[in-house]
Amino acid sequence: MTTTDHETDAVAQLCDEFYAEAERERERTPDVGIVMGSDSDLPTMRGASEALTDLGFAEVTDYDDPPEERFTFESYVVSAHRTPDLMYAYAETAEARGLDVIIAGAGGKSADLPNMTASIAFPIPVIGVPVQEKSVDSVIGMPTGAPLTAVDAGKSYNAALSAAQVLAREHDGLRDRLVALHDERRDGVADVSRRLHERGTDGFE
Repeated sequence: MTTTDHETDAVAQLCDEFYAEAERERERTPDVGIVMGSDSDLPTMRGASEALTDLGFAEVTDYDDPPEERFTFESYVVSAHRTPDLMYAYAETAEARGLDVIIAGAGGKSADLPNMTASIAFPIPVIGVPVQEKSVDSVIGMPTGAPLTAVDAGKSYNAALSAAQVLAREHDGLRDRLVALHDERRDGVADVSRRLHERGTDGFE
């Protein structure tokens, strides 16, 4: 078997798994999906998982043994250009697999993953993350009638907060966590401001 054959088989297997999960009846499914065009995007996209973890989400790594936390997320590499069939399978089955929001990040000048995912997964909301500045125009360039929410380049943490805001409209507990996280960051600014004033610019660390 050639390397290409092996890769094709691996992609087909993963596609089949998405379709199989769409047919299963499970009590607990991931609420948020995080996808990226390449594992090289992970340093940027890690901010999304950090934000969700800060809000009490847990990551699903085994559908048959999901975490106990009420809110969960999953992560995959899904390339719009190298594996369009995998991207299609992920997005097409997203709603049936229980996802409520998708965060999609991609880099380069042809950052098509967020756009295509939004088109295929509609009406599930998709939040696009341009991994680099040069990706911004591609990510936000959706035509009228094909909605995609997007954050600024590299701001995957904000994308995750937006995803949580969508879910929080129906879950008071998550809303409270969002407010608490916001207040914590607000208080942090006040603490820094006081230290700067009291120590002066030369003594501030």
